[in-house]
Amino acid sequence: MRTRALAAAISFLSICAAAPGPLQAQDSTADEAVIENLVSRLTLDNYKSTLKGLTQFGDRRQGTTRNAQAVDWIEAQLQAFGCTNTERIVYTFDPEPRPANAGRRGPQRSQTADAGTQTATGGLVGKRGPGPGGSMIFGHRGRTGVNRDLEAQPDERIRALNVEEPVNGERQEVYCTKVGTTRPDEMYIIGAHMDGHGVNEAVNDDGSGTALVMELARVFSSPDVQTERSIRFALWNNEETGLNGARAYVEQRQELQGIENPAGSGEYPEPRWVGMIQHDMMLWDHGAPRADGTVSSDQRPEADVNIEFQSVSDMADESMRLAFFFKAANERYATDYPAAVGPHMTNTDSTPFMNLIPAISLRENERGAQVGGGWDPNWHQPTDVWTTYDDNDFRLGLNAAQTTLAAISQLTGVVIR
Repeated sequence: MRTRALAAAISFLSICAAAPGPLQAQDSTADEAVIENLVSRLTLDNYKSTLKGLTQFGDRRQGTTRNAQAVDWIEAQLQAFGCTNTERIVYTFDPEPRPANAGRRGPQRSQTADAGTQTATGGLVGKRGPGPGGSMIFGHRGRTGVNRDLEAQPDERIRALNVEEPVNGERQEVYCTKVGTTRPDEMYIIGAHMDGHGVNEAVNDDGSGTALVMELARVFSSPDVQTERSIRFALWNNEETGLNGARAYVEQRQELQGIENPAGSGEYPEPRWVGMIQHDMMLWDHGAPRADGTVSSDQRPEADVNIEFQSVSDMADESMRLAFFFKAANERYATDYPAAVGPHMTNTDSTPFMNLIPAISLRENERGAQVGGGWDPNWHQPTDVWTTYDDNDFRLGLNAAQTTLAAISQLTGVVIR
């Protein structure tokens, strides 16, 4: 398996090196022993500790004090990890008022003519229907929706964390950067969204991705680690309201790419983007809904990390190559779970980048066909809390971190000094 994975990685790099466009390969891959060393620095205990720290802020819903406090905490943690050059994107979120019943919708259902037999939860039995992004949902379909009811949360402590409702106004999100040694003007962006909702602790959506990105920042910021290319670790805000934080980043920073400032300094406040990797919901792969709409409480033995690109994007070919490169990195360096590649990336913070640069998303399930089909019953629900998950779940997130670390190490030319 390791030989095949390495061969696939080398093949990918040679294809990218010969191809024009923004996805350019590193002249040489990082040493395997170096990558193994760095992967070993990702531990389940560290990942869980960082993730547990996020739970102190409840669901971190945008427009609330708990969200702003979480942004401050993330920045302080990044600096403590050694990624000290933190910066913030500041933007305004001022949407029209929501309808009175918004967010209290019932189960999402297929609108096909042949709707199939309805279950007690409103799911579909043995039929198919459209999911987000045009993907198809086959088989039984579970309930999905967004909980806005404070009293639906049985834990009094968690209810108290989430009492405050959001208000429109200024929003902030934080990022930090590992500056490359020989190619500081080229950069991979590694992202996750730190906001959530559902009157919960937003452990999976998307504390799991946020902790992953922060752990990668910790490893790459170690004083003995150098990369030829730059890496940016971005923790988006306002994902749940329509990817507004990621969109604000693109709007504010796109035109600044590759500009040396001050001139002749060798410093690039916004290096040229060469790829974007998003992480969103990393813990729960328990299988499809049963006929009654319920999902197993146990992580399935065949659980995997889903790596998605968008096949209708302007950068589809380059994004596909990047996705398969990540799959090869998973085969070589991940310890517990394999990876699968799919073409239906949608409704995630890599979307604003997907027509500009190669962009992929890592998550627990396919976003459209599986998450949209109710495979994760905790999605936006009061059950997205720490006690819902066990180490088999947390280890799936750790494996996604191993996958991204190994792939980015090769693409940025990492060395240990």
